[in-house]
Amino acid sequence: MARIPDAFIDDVLARTDIVELIGARVPLKRAGREYGARCPFHDERSPSFTVSPTKQFYHCFGCGAHGTALKFLMEYDRLEFLDAVEELAKRVGMEVPRETRQHNENDEARPMYAALDAAAAFFRAQLASTPKARAYLDRRGVDATNRERFAIGWAPEGFDTLKNALGRDEAALRTLERVGMLSKSDSGRVYDKFRERVMFPIHDRRGRVIAFGGRVLAKDDGPKYLNSPETPLFHKGRELYGLWQVRQAHSKIPRLVVVEGYMDVVSLFQYGVDTAVATLGTATTPDHAELLFRNAADVYFCFDGDNAGRKAAWRALESVLPRMKDGRQAFFLFLPDGEDPDTIVRSEGAAGFDARLQQATPLSQFLFDSLAVDINLATLDGKARLAERAKPLLAQIPDGAFGDLMRQRLTELTGVGARASAPDSHLPAGRPQASARTSATPKRSLVRSAISLLLQQPGLGLEVESTAGFEPLRQPGVPLLLELIALVRARPDINTGALLEHFAGREEESALQKLAAQSLPGDVAAWRVEFVDALHQLTRQTRQQRVEELNLRMREGGMGALSEDEKAEWRELQVTSRK
Repeated sequence: MARIPDAFIDDVLARTDIVELIGARVPLKRAGREYGARCPFHDERSPSFTVSPTKQFYHCFGCGAHGTALKFLMEYDRLEFLDAVEELAKRVGMEVPRETRQHNENDEARPMYAALDAAAAFFRAQLASTPKARAYLDRRGVDATNRERFAIGWAPEGFDTLKNALGRDEAALRTLERVGMLSKSDSGRVYDKFRERVMFPIHDRRGRVIAFGGRVLAKDDGPKYLNSPETPLFHKGRELYGLWQVRQAHSKIPRLVVVEGYMDVVSLFQYGVDTAVATLGTATTPDHAELLFRNAADVYFCFDGDNAGRKAAWRALESVLPRMKDGRQAFFLFLPDGEDPDTIVRSEGAAGFDARLQQATPLSQFLFDSLAVDINLATLDGKARLAERAKPLLAQIPDGAFGDLMRQRLTELTGVGARASAPDSHLPAGRPQASARTSATPKRSLVRSAISLLLQQPGLGLEVESTAGFEPLRQPGVPLLLELIALVRARPDINTGALLEHFAGREEESALQKLAAQSLPGDVAAWRVEFVDALHQLTRQTRQQRVEELNLRMREGGMGALSEDEKAEWRELQVTSRK
């Protein structure tokens, strides 16, 4: 995939009014130099979400959501990266570079999408002319609206019906085979993969058909469900059936309910539960978990109450646990024997199904209950065993309040489990305060000060003629400061938001975002003086570091331990270090 040039993204972000963009979706109120609102990414009563027109980025002090106009479109409108760039470019009258757009549209993929669209249209036409398939959907209560919403079709009997209809030439046949619509026998015969099945197209996040699921009418007619194989367009561990339809039904998805079958999703929609999705015949994967939480903060996993259902729930928990950032919630609903979401919603309606969701088991309870199922917590041995089982799982939870509370719960159950220390930051820390009661702000290190100022006003990096004077300095954060200055010098018009975008997904992102969100006293002129002074001091510290290195070598081996050049350097440093 061709990469969109950084300069193009910088230009698009520079021309975008982030306040106007976000304000069209979230009611903003001016608060000094910035704008505030209740965060659109988590529930809160008092506003902690800010948008800065000067820095061109947003930040929530409650849940930590942050980013540029580009990231906001990806998170709020749930657009893919290229789609978000194209949306921003369109707003400001720009066009994504032709070469990049053509590479990303992928000439090779275009005929595959066309073949799948043609197959979906073929199956829908077959449904219209097949009474027994329509009768099955009538019995299941699927009305015309939902048949249209999910583009449900019918694969007729016969081994080459689709093949003959769409395989006009060798190229078309190869494409149909490549996207999983045809199979090949051991003898080399090519035939239709789907036969005599109700067909459910699977859509990607842009609404394009990428695969199919097929369901038999009667249990004895073969495997209940048959899915498309893995193809260049379809990876079942990354897709969720029904997600496209949920997105069309909601501008902001309140929750997602994960079920197992296509008909479960369709039936729930039919009865008014329009937030259901299904994994595609596979266990919940880490990619599924990330996709679920990218679309909704609350996720409900709905499984059978038998042993197989609980095993599936545990696999889902293992995928979800490392993604349980603060503000996210996961629940597990176990259905009575012989019931599934389809039968429940038919007999109890949307209100009854919702009532069951309200009683679902929170992830925290499910985890500890599952781990303790064969343990006697009245004994020290049992408590030790629970702690041993739980600690590796709790270590996967991201830092935050949820992780702290889970470790606290383990301590309540076992008496074991101190809070893990926070990981080291890539940014140098300020000096610790003398007392927790002191309200004074701790003094920042020079490097941290320089980084903070640069994030407030990236143009300060253009004041730096050379970084050679402090490049060798061995202090935390120096490599990051050098990278930031280099970025600004390479892209002189870059703003704070675009600067942070460069670090998206990197370990330093969170710490940089927090520094950028601060409001520093003074104005640009004062910041310039402070920034230049900080770099001068770093240069003096670098000289002193070199003096100490040379002094150490002389103490260990006398003047003879230094070369003539190093002796001259030492004498010069004695003079300059006093300045």
